[in-house]
Amino acid sequence: MKAAPHLTVADCMAVEPILVRADASLTEAVGLMDRHHIHGLPVVDAAGTLIGVLSQTDLTRARATEYLWSGWPGLAVRHLMTSPAVTVRRSTPLIIAARKMERHAIHRLVVVDDADETIPIGVLSMTDLIHAIAEETGASR
Repeated sequence: MKAAPHLTVADCMAVEPILVRADASLTEAVGLMDRHHIHGLPVVDAAGTLIGVLSQTDLTRARATEYLWSGWPGLAVRHLMTSPAVTVRRSTPLIIAARKMERHAIHRLVVVDDADETIPIGVLSMTDLIHAIAEETGASR
């Protein structure tokens, strides 16, 4: 890993993100999150273009809201996702990404390539940031 002041999103992000289609069922999305031990999914349309994010918070809101929970079988990811997705380019300095997460009060950023902001290429999560902080401060030793 590079020296901390020069870390970029590309140095810390999870590559090959688990994606979910907007028309997928909520049950399918929950299964993906549970199976892969992740807390959020970039949402894409049929063409693979990034259109939103589905998070644990979105799903928890559905479980806690009676009318959403009663409609669960008929709901698709597009009904609960947050759109647009908050994104960051892979070349962005890590400190800028952390500030963006703080400003938007979110736990993950969808990483897009510097040349094409419509295709998700990774995810930068709070866990990734904590790992980078541990490396920087020597806490991981």
